[in-house]
Amino acid sequence: MTSSGTAPLRLVIHAPTPTALERARNNARNLLAARPDAQVRIVVNAGAVTAALDGPDAETDRLLRVCGNTLARTGRSAGGLTVVPAGVLDIAEAQAEGWGYMRA
Repeated sequence: MTSSGTAPLRLVIHAPTPTALERARNNARNLLAARPDAQVRIVVNAGAVTAALDGPDAETDRLLRVCGNTLARTGRSAGGLTVVPAGVLDIAEAQAEGWGYMRA
């Protein structure tokens, strides 16, 4: 519960493409501007992984969770980004914990 007595706002934004990653970053910025106490994760897989690695964003990179399966398939390294074993698993586990889901 938050100090106002409401449940915390927790949202997973799924970004599987470069365009979706751009939308996810914008959605995360907008949500955090409106609700600074919100918890936001952006799970990137497929084509969004390359976009995230090639186009870092200082404001939202801390929110990214990069699919390890995609990294292995592409032979890329995540640098300093958070890596999860599988994007789909990370999303499913977050939903099981009560996080909301949005596909960007």
